[in-house]
Amino acid sequence: MANLKNAKKRIRVNEKKEVRNNNYLASVKTAIKKTMRAVEKKDKELANEDLKVAINRIDKAAGAKVMPKNTASRKKSRLTKKVNAMD
Repeated sequence: MANLKNAKKRIRVNEKKEVRNNNYLASVKTAIKKTMRAVEKKDKELANEDLKVAINRIDKAAGAKVMPKNTASRKKSRLTKKVNAMD
């Protein structure tokens, strides 16, 4: 356990950030999975709606610096490509 006051504060701050970051990432993963399920079911309309939500959540995570911008861009690109490839 930390002894110094600033070390104790850093522990508290890091725990808060960890919870926030995990919430962002869980939200992104859920949105991506939901979109992929719509793609697998061949439901174009639902996939497009879910894609908008997923892109929004990915952008928020990247904006909060939880996810690197290039990673966010890659995830959005791959997801969009799969939705657009549907017949």
